Amino acid sequence: MVDPDRVLVPTLGRPREEEALEYALETFPDADVTVLAVVTPLDAPLSEGNVLERHDERIAQTRERAAALVESVDAADRVQVVTAEGRPGTVVPRFATEGGFDHVVVRGRESSWLLRRVLGRGIAATLVDRTPVPVTVLE
Repeated sequence: MVDPDRVLVPTLGRPREEEALEYALETFPDADVTVLAVVTPLDAPLSEGNVLERHDERIAQTRERAAALVESVDAADRVQVVTAEGRPGTVVPRFATEGGFDHVVVRGRESSWLLRRVLGRGIAATLVDRTPVPVTVLE
């Protein structure tokens, strides 16, 4: 496999997402890396927990969280941050395709065992199925 030129790292406000960004930067040292900060709509079953907050505040908090994530890693100058709103299982594959990304790196096991059992699958598995480029899932 040829190393990708453009790598997408979606963030959903889950624990240990910096591991996905660090992995992308270390594994693909010549690639441009984009952090896609996904703002899940309030009507979605897996909102990031800010159910009572105003829409603009949720977007601002998502941007701040993504910026802090980027600042926490070496080679932050190689990372661009973009924010998108929607269900991760739809937004990430569409963004990867339309943005011309070659690879996606995501943190797995983002929800509890009970949530995965009730909902049937995790977001990482959905991304693997729906994204037309290779997806690396870190457990």
